[in-house]
Amino acid sequence: MSSMKMMLLPLLIALLHSPVCLSVTVSSSKPKVEVHEHTDAVLSCEFRTEKDQSPRIEWKKKGKAVAFVYFNHKFIGSYAGRAKIEGATLTIHSVTQKDSGEYRCEVTASEDHVNLGEATVTLNVLVPPHVPSCEVPGSVFVGSGLELHCKDKLSVPPATYRWYKDNKALTGTADTPYSVDTNKGLLKFKSVSKTDAGMYRCESSNNVGAPKSCVAQQLKVVDYPINLAILIAGAAGFLILALSCCICVCLCRRRGCCKKDKKTKSTKSFNPPPPPPPPIRNLKHYKQAHSFMV
Repeated sequence: MSSMKMMLLPLLIALLHSPVCLSVTVSSSKPKVEVHEHTDAVLSCEFRTEKDQSPRIEWKKKGKAVAFVYFNHKFIGSYAGRAKIEGATLTIHSVTQKDSGEYRCEVTASEDHVNLGEATVTLNVLVPPHVPSCEVPGSVFVGSGLELHCKDKLSVPPATYRWYKDNKALTGTADTPYSVDTNKGLLKFKSVSKTDAGMYRCESSNNVGAPKSCVAQQLKVVDYPINLAILIAGAAGFLILALSCCICVCLCRRRGCCKKDKKTKSTKSFNPPPPPPPPIRNLKHYKQAHSFMV
């Protein structure tokens, strides 16, 4: 028994004199936070140090570049005057969509062996629907195509849309002369008729707040005017006549060119080439005749 104690004693002494690995630990009890716009957002951050009793606390927001939120015991930029810190937990008052993003809590304990710890909290600010912009023309001709557009760019998450005609919801099916895209806010007609005339409005919703609707607008479906119909028919007839004339002229010219080419070729084939000059047999006689002529 005494021999065992003698063996454990050096081990105990070694443990007492060996350096202990001290480190700061940082965590968040709620790493993902979702709050409505214009309310307070609480970003929790808890830390524990082994030795340092006054660690340095910093908050940063990630983006295209890391920006300080809390540094050197004060808030920076737009957070000054609308945020507070308790321990290491950050509270931002009256948040907006611009506050959405990823935040990092950093605790530095210089007296600990591992002196830096951090935790990340993601903030998502929910925005209720806004009054959407609706594009409804005042009038459209019978038989023409038509697209009505509706958009709410501010709601988070993105809004879905519903169109109403005379306060009755439109649901596009295979039997209706129109189609509805609830994600894009598009109401599309392939060919409008007189029955499509009425008061149209669009409603946006995203389950964050109450749905919002634009003011209903009147859509008129009218016939083409008689003078306009005559003008269109006359223009179409003129175009057809002009096209026919151009085709005839091209055909006539083409046939005439072919005949001319054939005539030229036949004339050239019946004209024999001129006879070559007689050969000079005697150079002396040629010189005498040439001098006599001169």
